Amino acid sequence: MRIDGERRSEGRRHRTGARPLALVLTLALAPAAPALAAGDDPLSAIDWLSQSVSAPAATLTAPPVVSSAALPPTPQPGETPVSAGGALPAVLATTPLDGPSPDAVGLIAPAVSGLPRALWGAGLTLEVARAVTEDRMDSLPALRQLFLTLLLAEAAPPIDSEGKGILLMARIDKLLQLGALEQAAALIEVADTDTTPDLFRRAFDVALLTGHEDRACEQMQANPSLAPTLQARVFCLARNNEWDVAALTLQTAAALGQVSDVQAALMGRFLNPDLDEGELAPPPPSPLTPLDWKMYEGIGEPLSTAALPVAFAYAEISPNFGWKAQIEAAERLTRAGTIAPNVILGLYTERDASASGGVWDRVEAFQRFDSAFAARDLARIAQTLPVVWARMQEMELEVPFAMLYGAELAALPLQGETAATAFRIGLLSPASETVARARQPADATEAFLIALATGEMAGVAPPDSMARAIAPAFLSPTPSVRARELLDGSRLGEAVLTAIDEVATGVQGELRGVTEGLSLLRIVRLEGVARRTALELMLLERRG
Repeated sequence: MRIDGERRSEGRRHRTGARPLALVLTLALAPAAPALAAGDDPLSAIDWLSQSVSAPAATLTAPPVVSSAALPPTPQPGETPVSAGGALPAVLATTPLDGPSPDAVGLIAPAVSGLPRALWGAGLTLEVARAVTEDRMDSLPALRQLFLTLLLAEAAPPIDSEGKGILLMARIDKLLQLGALEQAAALIEVADTDTTPDLFRRAFDVALLTGHEDRACEQMQANPSLAPTLQARVFCLARNNEWDVAALTLQTAAALGQVSDVQAALMGRFLNPDLDEGELAPPPPSPLTPLDWKMYEGIGEPLSTAALPVAFAYAEISPNFGWKAQIEAAERLTRAGTIAPNVILGLYTERDASASGGVWDRVEAFQRFDSAFAARDLARIAQTLPVVWARMQEMELEVPFAMLYGAELAALPLQGETAATAFRIGLLSPASETVARARQPADATEAFLIALATGEMAGVAPPDSMARAIAPAFLSPTPSVRARELLDGSRLGEAVLTAIDEVATGVQGELRGVTEGLSLLRIVRLEGVARRTALELMLLERRG
């Protein structure tokens, strides 16, 4: 899948078709349901997934979907839910050796990710799945990219995987929740949707939100064992121009009470948009599924994605939507770290803003700076940089902006406050160490930032409380008891997830978490991630 097209601004060409997966790789380096009673829905970890596939339990061979009720309870602060012998599993588990496990599927090889193949080690599947499904939407950019890398990494399955694919499903669902649709689609493709109805259900949703529904419908029709529900079947019949068959299918289902009145009204309007012309569209259901959303778009009543899960924002990047909607959707996805910064660059510079306020102020500020930067006009850069940087800070888009401009901006012969701002932006870019070595510190804070970026912390005084929490991790790293137990128990992946969560507590004011989380990252040789995280802690306004 790809967002196609190129946009030109100020004589420069910006590709908006960069694959989000490439961004993940770049940053990383710097059902089958259980037996169901009649009428039960397949379990799902995401309440907005289209219930697009269901079948009698006897016909399904896919792994059970992880639900929160099926996972062990989240440990309380200070509690260690492990065996008396440490972080090793409390029960003996076995894994069959007669074939590959779905949980081992990934997109990033160990040689690229820097993570070992034994990432999950002696961990138990349900405990790993619970750790993966924790909410990390508010993580720092560097930690979000590390988390995405963990989700996409090729790794040996947990020791009790037994080929069920529970962890694979949890990883895919988390990618969908994060809005990483292209990455989720690629992972599903590698896992082979042809034989797994529950994976196809997720692929179907991704196709709906990325404009590839025709391809999904073709796959559905070619493989009847995927067993689409009535709504999906009617939708695909209509997409195949079989309108009469779709209408008859809907009428029969409505007469038999197989669809609700709301569903019947929406689907009837979708099949006959002119029949109810002038009448209000039926109220949207809650939760709204991608299939519901697509039908509202089909009847000419598209719903804003602003209040919907971030995955829905992907649909509004399409040229079928207005420029403002595209920009706001791209801002959400760029902030989540799931699409390349070049996408928002292309949208911001597509054409002149036609109004003022809100998104248009960001567009105007970005275009003025982009023009000055392209011309290397130092005076105009000095005028426009403070404004555009303030707009990027408001939207928490500092790191994507730094990825686009940081290295070159910091290398310009700027003066005074403009040079100081450019230096900080450069530290948020992949070229942070080069930027740091080219700078003579103006004060104690800059000296500390340079030491962080270069890894030369000895003898440098921390200028504030956050710096005092960061420094010990680089001078004498000491991870938390919980993280150390996980490492000692050969559960590296869970230890890294624990470190991500510990830093998050530090952002909210528990500074000990910063020290312990960064310490763990350094001990497991994720030095680059630790440095980027520390710089973001110092430079981004994310403190609770």
